[in-house]
Amino acid sequence: MNQMNSPLIRVGVFYDGNYFLKISDYYYFQHERKARISLEGLHEYIRHQVAEEEDVDVRLAQITDAHFFRGRLSATEARDKDRLFHDRLLDDILMNLGVQTHYMALKTRDGRLQEKGIDVWLSLEALELALHKTLDVVVLIAGDSDYVPLIRKLNTVGTRVMLLNWDFKYEDFKGETRVTRASQQLLEQVTYPVAMHDVIDRGLQTQDEVVEALFVNQSEPAAFAPSTASAPKLVRPTGPTAAGPVGTLGMSTIKNLKNGFGFVVMPPNNLFFSYADLTEGDFNDLREGDWVEFTVGRNHRDEDCARNVRKVAAPQLSDMEDEYEPVIVHAATAEL
Repeated sequence: MNQMNSPLIRVGVFYDGNYFLKISDYYYFQHERKARISLEGLHEYIRHQVAEEEDVDVRLAQITDAHFFRGRLSATEARDKDRLFHDRLLDDILMNLGVQTHYMALKTRDGRLQEKGIDVWLSLEALELALHKTLDVVVLIAGDSDYVPLIRKLNTVGTRVMLLNWDFKYEDFKGETRVTRASQQLLEQVTYPVAMHDVIDRGLQTQDEVVEALFVNQSEPAAFAPSTASAPKLVRPTGPTAAGPVGTLGMSTIKNLKNGFGFVVMPPNNLFFSYADLTEGDFNDLREGDWVEFTVGRNHRDEDCARNVRKVAAPQLSDMEDEYEPVIVHAATAEL
């Protein structure tokens, strides 16, 4: 049994980035909590869990290394998909917490972007650090069976492995069933398997402070005051398409919202947008019928979509308007 005067328990945390972001999206869009996972809160939970498993005071369980691995779009592709801001925001969060990032370029195969080699890179880095920095516990946030060889090797050198895993199922915005579940092989090989979906649900019911801190605090929604001085002229959409060229500024209402995705009214084909297209505010604060401002973009299928979406105050109708119904603002094309 470890006592208070025992050596420090050195903990290394290794993130499969896409797996973690999928988990965070689930709690933000699908789970009743409607909040993202806090990296700071997750690290604090890890320290408490390691201390419990290793039977030491929590002050002796310290994260000495944390690494985040993920495939990444090129600068050109990220700009075209309006992802540069969101990638930088994630980088800022990781940097402020002292998490070292490891990015590998995404490859296009059969017309789809795919992530290849991240599991190998993560495994090599984790094994090297476990050996050279004598990590006592490696915490793996992943679910793929590709990490089984890593766990077996860490077991061989005497490093205990904790696996934070999730098991959930839901329907996406297309009505398709999505399942996230850790490989049974992983669960059988690790020293400390932790079923986070159960931990979180039980902790939220009992208002456990450590579990509550796993989630980002939701700030008050931003206020969007109307600007009468620069209010654009409202015009009815005309012609076979109302969207206009890429970069056209528009204003309309939200028609549908579901699971982090939505549609902006733009007859005859409404414009699709996702939570990643918001420039201000929280997606969960949006409601059907809200007015939003946006720029026209193109998605990977070369279809019109809404980018740079932000909630705005409902415009004032002119005396000529006799009904309060969705209208579109066509402003000058923005510079790209």
